[in-house]
Amino acid sequence: MKDYIIIERTTFPCSCDVLIGAEIFNFLFKYNESSDLFTCTLTRGENVLVYDEPVIYGKPMFGDIYIAGVFPAVNIIPFDESGKNDTITFDNFLRDVKLTIDYGVQ
Repeated sequence: MKDYIIIERTTFPCSCDVLIGAEIFNFLFKYNESSDLFTCTLTRGENVLVYDEPVIYGKPMFGDIYIAGVFPAVNIIPFDESGKNDTITFDNFLRDVKLTIDYGVQ
């Protein structure tokens, strides 16, 4: 069993404050219907750390731009533990495809 970031999914955009370590991060998810793509804007306090990064199945979020001490010190990976899905779609994101926390070092 893994840990997840649980975000109440009702409509998009949707936003949630998440305590990771001793820091509160805000995740804002948007859906681009024309490209069938979810994006995430991540903020800490008043600072936008990343704006509209694409959310890709199985790929650690913020991995390409990670800076220690700035971004969450865990890997956050969109993943379906049941194995039913291998892509992110409007219907499965934040339902079957969850934001899985990997406590391995970035």
